[in-house]
Amino acid sequence: MKYSIRSIAEIAVFASLLAVAAPFSIPIGPIPISLGTLFVYLAAATLGAKRGVAAVAVYLLLGAIGLPVFSNWGAGFVKIAGPTGGYLLGYLPLALITGLAADAKPAFLKYAKYPAGMILGTIVLYALGTAWFMLGSGYGFAEALTLCVLPFLVGDSIKIVAASALAPLLRVRVLTRRI
Repeated sequence: MKYSIRSIAEIAVFASLLAVAAPFSIPIGPIPISLGTLFVYLAAATLGAKRGVAAVAVYLLLGAIGLPVFSNWGAGFVKIAGPTGGYLLGYLPLALITGLAADAKPAFLKYAKYPAGMILGTIVLYALGTAWFMLGSGYGFAEALTLCVLPFLVGDSIKIVAASALAPLLRVRVLTRRI
């Protein structure tokens, strides 16, 4: 895949925004509340599937090599491989699904495609993260849902509304190169 200098810069900007925002989190249990998902939504919806996934991959690589960019300033491959690492890895399909929806062409989906992609991507994120958590922690399905999904439904809904409002504006600016 060949990227222009501008595309590389856009990927770097969104990876940086994610790296700056995600460490600020509220510990409410094994999975903290963070702004990470908001910036994954924005990166993918603004940049599209390929570049959005690239931005998230750069973010994950930064954390994997030891930069404290994960929630609560966590870092390292151990964090990714741990019981909550499925949520970090789940950012990749979240970005892909959100980006694919944002890239969709039908005019009737002009604004609905953003929240639809984010909701579907979040469902996949929850499924992957919860399954990974259950394998790594020994919790059952009901307990894992109670700890890892239910506390996040309202907050993620708010993030989806906010990102769905901002993303079309950002996307037009980025695609028309008017930043």
